[in-house]
Amino acid sequence: MYLCGMNIDNRCKRKKIMKVANPIYDISAELEQEFGPKGSASRKVAEDKAWEEYNAQILLDARKNAGLTQQELAERIGADKSYVSRLERGLTIPSVSTLYRIAAAMGLAVELRPIA
Repeated sequence: MYLCGMNIDNRCKRKKIMKVANPIYDISAELEQEFGPKGSASRKVAEDKAWEEYNAQILLDARKNAGLTQQELAERIGADKSYVSRLERGLTIPSVSTLYRIAAAMGLAVELRPIA
């Protein structure tokens, strides 16, 4: 397949166009194929892991935005640097009280509000 574009002399300059195979796809079908049907045990495990990684990234971004190193944050919450590293990699899930301490150490607050 070719596209005709005009050059300086108003002549058709043919350019080859790459054909894209199936550019639109159903993400739900892809998720089902990869992780199993919605509501299945395998899908639940995948969703839980995704939330852990998402929350870990939020903590990492918040720490960096606060201008703190892992060591500085660890000292502020009374933990080891390795603990902060495990949190930021999604390997450890903090307790609610630890999450509040982490937020306060970064100058943030945890707000619970209804989902609108």
